[in-house]
Amino acid sequence: MDNQSLIREIREKVDIVDIIGERIPLEKKGKNYWAVCPFHDDTSPSLSISREKQIYTCFSCHATGTVYTFLMDYENMTFPEVINYLGERIGIETKSFKMKKKDSKYDKYYEIYDFCVKYYQNNLSTEVGVEARNYLQERGITEEIIKEFQIGLSLNSSDDLTKLLTLKKYDLTDLNTIGISNYGHDIYSNRIMFPLHDPSGKVVGFSGRIYGHDKSSKYVNTKETPIFTKGECLYHYHIAKEEARISKKVIIMEGFMDVIRASTIGVKNTIALMGTALTNEQLRLIKRLSNHIILCLDGDQPGKNAAYKIGELFLKENIEVKVITLPNNDDPDSFILKEGKDSFLSYIENAVNYNDYKIKVLGENINFNSAEETSNYINRVIEEISTIDDSIRTEIILKKLAKDFNIEYNTVEKKFLNLRQNSQKQAPQQELKKVSISQKDKYRKAIEQVIYFMLTNDWVISEVSKERLLISDEDVRILVKEIIYYYQKYGSITIADFMTYLSDKKELLVSLNSIINEAYMDQVNKETLYLYFKVIKEDTIKRQIKVLERKLKEELDPKKQAIIGNEIRALRIGDNING
Repeated sequence: MDNQSLIREIREKVDIVDIIGERIPLEKKGKNYWAVCPFHDDTSPSLSISREKQIYTCFSCHATGTVYTFLMDYENMTFPEVINYLGERIGIETKSFKMKKKDSKYDKYYEIYDFCVKYYQNNLSTEVGVEARNYLQERGITEEIIKEFQIGLSLNSSDDLTKLLTLKKYDLTDLNTIGISNYGHDIYSNRIMFPLHDPSGKVVGFSGRIYGHDKSSKYVNTKETPIFTKGECLYHYHIAKEEARISKKVIIMEGFMDVIRASTIGVKNTIALMGTALTNEQLRLIKRLSNHIILCLDGDQPGKNAAYKIGELFLKENIEVKVITLPNNDDPDSFILKEGKDSFLSYIENAVNYNDYKIKVLGENINFNSAEETSNYINRVIEEISTIDDSIRTEIILKKLAKDFNIEYNTVEKKFLNLRQNSQKQAPQQELKKVSISQKDKYRKAIEQVIYFMLTNDWVISEVSKERLLISDEDVRILVKEIIYYYQKYGSITIADFMTYLSDKKELLVSLNSIINEAYMDQVNKETLYLYFKVIKEDTIKRQIKVLERKLKEELDPKKQAIIGNEIRALRIGDNING
């Protein structure tokens, strides 16, 4: 079976609604399904998924594609990985699928990092790694965990790894560029090494941790390189994305050891920040995992501050956030070691809603003997709950406030209702999102509609072939030829299959996506089709006349001027007859 036939067979047996619905919440409206688009900062459903056409389209950011492109973009999978994943899912053998490997300018960087991972792992397993292994063992890190997380050891030397890599013909400039070497010397020395992966699972950097009695910086991380940007990575993301899909939630932690420790008790839907700040790119990646977030940061004050800030970011994105506050300033690593699996799982099950956590934080360091501080606190709490869209929860909190501070319930309720009404008045009326489309003239709309007809009505392809339309725009002219070629080769055509066929023809795919994003008609009869043909032909004549008129102005020979004039008249007569 050739590649295209295999791709079509898999696509026909996989439902795009099922695949997308397993990853993001869908809501059925009419014949299509709708979701909050994961490919831009969307707050209301703008992604439409068509079961009939087996494609998705976002009417805000114009992301458009098939089940294949969705998985590639959402899961950061390669096309062969998607084919293998879907083939295994539906029981189709994919060994016959062969795809020419595209060389990336960064392939050598990934090769270097893969070699470094093996080198560091080998160091840890040999005699020179005894002290580091003992240190890890004391911290409850077993051989199994070491293998799972590819933990290794950099040697206490100045240039062993650099020499080895240069002997393998890797350029010293490349080693410097990607943060392995610095002017011929190894960056990492005598540290336990934790590989850092990009969202697709490729190793793109390291974090080296001190052990023993070393007094130097606790962690040394890879500098930013062409393949590693700290603010675009999350530790353990490539593993957590599958686990989060199963558990329907993701747990955010601070440190690598927290994630590793949680994994030892079977909690694998965890990621760690590369620092306590959360970047927009990291936020976008997390939104892909789940709409249910649990913050389990360190129990100390910096951890609480980070939970507060990060919770606010998710709240603005309308994402449900819960918070775990561990006792005694513990982090997840130390808490699990002391209290065990069941205690930690209990904390996960009883994570508090972020708004409740925030109210608790607002009460810290308040002198409740001061009428002014107490009043300010109550006002802040009421202000906070005025943003909660849950009448039962707000009533519970208001009644608790009234009881705790011996205030009439009507007093706090009145304050709450006033705040709610004011916020609704001040909120700007959101305009309906309009699809941002380029201004297209009558001709362009006509030819694009014909192309859409070709993709949804096989018989139109034959009519277009017979008509031999002269198409001035190169992108749509090539697109029409590709549709005709595809149909002649495979005997049928669907939008989803043709989009996949064009996956390596990026410019044509852009043109096709632009057409799909428009509200073009699906069904057509011959009479309507030929009206569109007429518009295209009229435009062709007008363009030819303009070319001849320019030529006429530049021509000095009277005889040639007469010939050009006759050509123009003939075209105008033909145009009038057709009209």
